[in-house]
Amino acid sequence: MPETAGGEATVESAARERAGSPPPDWQPLQPQTLVDRAIQAIIAGAAAGLILPGDRIVEVDLARKLGVSRVPVREALRLLESQGVVVSEAYKGIRLRPVTNERVSDLIEARIALEASATARAVAAGRNRGGHLDALRGAVAEMELMAARGDAYGVAVADTRFHRALCRLGGNSVTLDLWETLAPQCTIIFGLATFGKPMAGVVEEHVDLLAVFEAGDIEAIGRTLDEHITVMNHAMDYEAIVARRRRERDAQ
Repeated sequence: MPETAGGEATVESAARERAGSPPPDWQPLQPQTLVDRAIQAIIAGAAAGLILPGDRIVEVDLARKLGVSRVPVREALRLLESQGVVVSEAYKGIRLRPVTNERVSDLIEARIALEASATARAVAAGRNRGGHLDALRGAVAEMELMAARGDAYGVAVADTRFHRALCRLGGNSVTLDLWETLAPQCTIIFGLATFGKPMAGVVEEHVDLLAVFEAGDIEAIGRTLDEHITVMNHAMDYEAIVARRRRERDAQ
């Protein structure tokens, strides 16, 4: 999926947006719930482009960067492997799972099935208005704040919160559980997406989706959801984004 001229423009806009923000860096962890914090740090590093899909993760090096022992890092990597975030291969070690355009397409297909079902159920149950929308509104507000700061990981986390809340409003615990298995990979994809389009555009897409969801027109929700998840993601060349980010990172 090559980038179009419009895609190149959004990439340039995203680059300019990031230019004024400080470069991302690994953050030392506090000595509590270290496994969970290590998991969060690895996903944050991947979403911010500190570590890129296909990169090898060396346990001892990562433990040093995070300021912890190898034990919580080893357990974090074991859990992330079970979630499909990292892969372990003989003679190659542990690597962040490669992100290909085909892989993103597969994730999109799964997300559409889950979120379309959830939003339809939510509307049928009347959970698309009033206080039911507080979590969605909160996620959008957080996304706006993080976008203003140029925080790719913050935008990605808020993006994940928004779609998790949509699935929760559906009221089907199995759908939510299935969505949660995709959530860590989605957070990384959401972060990578900010290298290809302005963060303000990401926020605007969620503002539009929230408005359509509140209006309650199932067909309109389906179209908007498809535009947001399928069309916008297929318009991006994630393989090119990763390659470009790797060049930028290696040149630093």
